[in-house]
Amino acid sequence: MIGAPTANAGAVPVQAYARTGGVLFLITLFAGSFGEFYVPSMLVVAGDATATARNVVGSEWLFRLGFAGYLVEAMCDIGLTWVLYLLLRPVREDLALLAAFFRLVSTAVFATAELFYYAPLLLLGGAGFLKSFSPDQLNALALHSFRMYGHGGGIFMVFYGVPSMMLGYLIFRSGYLPKFLGVLLALSGVGFVVRNFLLVLGPAYASSLLLIPAPVAALAMTVWLLAKGVDVAKWRERTLPT
Repeated sequence: MIGAPTANAGAVPVQAYARTGGVLFLITLFAGSFGEFYVPSMLVVAGDATATARNVVGSEWLFRLGFAGYLVEAMCDIGLTWVLYLLLRPVREDLALLAAFFRLVSTAVFATAELFYYAPLLLLGGAGFLKSFSPDQLNALALHSFRMYGHGGGIFMVFYGVPSMMLGYLIFRSGYLPKFLGVLLALSGVGFVVRNFLLVLGPAYASSLLLIPAPVAALAMTVWLLAKGVDVAKWRERTLPT
C-alpha cells in the first residue's frame, strides 16, 4: 500500500539507495557530458552545413556513441528518479511523487528532442528516396536538425527545473541530508526555469551561465551520496509513525 513509510522502513537499506543514487549521478554526469556536449562539439560546425555533414559521415561511430551515451543517461535518470523518491518520501511523500512525475516527463520530452539529434545520420545515409534532394539541401537539413535538437532540449527545461526545486526543498527539510545540497539543487532548478522562459520570451538574454549551478549540484550530490550517504538515525526518526 502506498503511504507514509512505517517503522519497518527503518530496515530498508537506505544507504544502499543512497550509494545507488551516487553511482547513477556519476554515470549520468559522464554519459550526459559525452553525448550531449563532447560529441556535438566535435561534429557540429556552426553555420557550416557541409563541414557538419562531412564530420557526421566521416565519424559515424563517434556519432552513434554519442547517441548511445544519451540512452545510458536517460536510463540512469529514470533510475535516479526512483531513488530520489525513495530517499525523500519520508519528508513529504506527495511532493516527492510530484517531483518524480516531473522528472519522468522531462526525460520523455528530452527523448523527443534527441530524435532530431539522430536524424542527420538518416538524412546523410544515402537512402534512395532522398535522391530527390540535392547534397546541399540534405546537408542543410542535417544541420537544421541539430539546431532543432538544441532548441528542443532547451525550451522544455522547465520540466527538469521544477522538480529540482522541489527536491532541493525536500533535501533542505529532511534533516538526514545536508541543507547545502538542497540549496544547490534548488538553485540549479531556478536556473533551468529562468533560462527556459528566457529562451521563449527573450532569447538574447538566455545566458548559459544560468545553468552553472546544475553541474555543481549534480557533482556535489554524487560525492555526498557516494561518500556519506544519509544520516540513518535521522532517517529512521522520519520514518517512525507519529
